[in-house]
Amino acid sequence: MKLSLPLVGRREVAERTMSFAFDLEGQSFPFKPGQYVNITLAAPSHQDDKGNSRTFSIASSPDDPWLLLATRLTGSALKRSLAEAALGTRVAVQGPMGSFVLPQDATRPLALVAGGIGITPFHSMIKTVTERTLPHRLTLFYSNRTPRDAPFLDELETWETKNPNLRLVATMTASDVTGWQGRRGYVDGRMIRDVLGDPQGFLFYVAGPERMVAGVTQVLLEAGVDQDMVRTEDFPGY
Repeated sequence: MKLSLPLVGRREVAERTMSFAFDLEGQSFPFKPGQYVNITLAAPSHQDDKGNSRTFSIASSPDDPWLLLATRLTGSALKRSLAEAALGTRVAVQGPMGSFVLPQDATRPLALVAGGIGITPFHSMIKTVTERTLPHRLTLFYSNRTPRDAPFLDELETWETKNPNLRLVATMTASDVTGWQGRRGYVDGRMIRDVLGDPQGFLFYVAGPERMVAGVTQVLLEAGVDQDMVRTEDFPGY
């Protein structure tokens, strides 16, 4: 499916991280929570050798009248162009794509492991489950350097209070972080077992930077989780 959508809003959701809202203008855009789209900006104000198209996970719910995307502002020309574009600027949207999606079967509890901007597909999943009061049981391990680096942390904390089937396990990895009363350290086997008990009864979804995804996957396999029970999505270039 291809659409032309106007940029109608943007906001800083964490340090060096911005969300972008595109109005669907009443058009139907069915997708499954966890999927992604390809965005093309026809006349970007900045250019580089990466071109004027980029892939973004969808952060909104299929019930929203807009398409919400979020990204780290890494300095790429397209991202800088989006951050500076006038509201009303249109982008070409192609999708949805991807199989990293919320399962229809809610029998098995889900353990979601997100690093940084890897939260975007989970934001879509959790928003959908919470607003539709779906029966999925979700535990979200959310790792960031500091709270300032954690996109959508406030929203996730709010959804946890509204959804009895959602447990948020936010952890910060910076050694010098101050004022944080929650967990500290990387998501490892000890943390997973401490929260979940036996992890073998869970279906795992892991999303974030490539090294983080590879590391968490290895931890899960060493803990006895079957490879078929681990689904991954890495975010190269972040």
